[in-house]
Amino acid sequence: MVFLRICALIILIGLVVACKQQEKQQLDLHDWNPLKVTVTAYNSLPSQTTQNKPNIAAWGDTLKPGMKVVAVSRDLMRKGLTYNTMVRIDTFPDTFIVKDKMHYRHRNKIDLYMGRDKKRALEWGKKKLVIFYATLKDTTNMEQIPDAATN
Repeated sequence: MVFLRICALIILIGLVVACKQQEKQQLDLHDWNPLKVTVTAYNSLPSQTTQNKPNIAAWGDTLKPGMKVVAVSRDLMRKGLTYNTMVRIDTFPDTFIVKDKMHYRHRNKIDLYMGRDKKRALEWGKKKLVIFYATLKDTTNMEQIPDAATN
């Protein structure tokens, strides 16, 4: 019985390690470009977005509290921060996804989505931070990346 438990534990650890390697390989397929921007926060409130559907983002996504989402100013979209781009912010361990865009008047700015928690958004305030956004690496000249299952 103890032998079976040990075998099951070893298999479980192997699966976890394989998943982590596959996740790392996925991240390794991207270049992470640094950019210093102004970071503010916003909420799904009629006073901050549209009156009728405050939880609908500019590209049509439905935002829900807890989602790791950012809105970007349109000048940043021209730099590569387009819809569904992965973004890392130097003070957060999480990876955010671009799901919303800001009004034309904003420049060099991102907004962190904070659900309906207006107090938290106000406490965040306005900060100048370095973000990193993902662009796909040119893999035409790279060696074949091994599949995690074959390692």
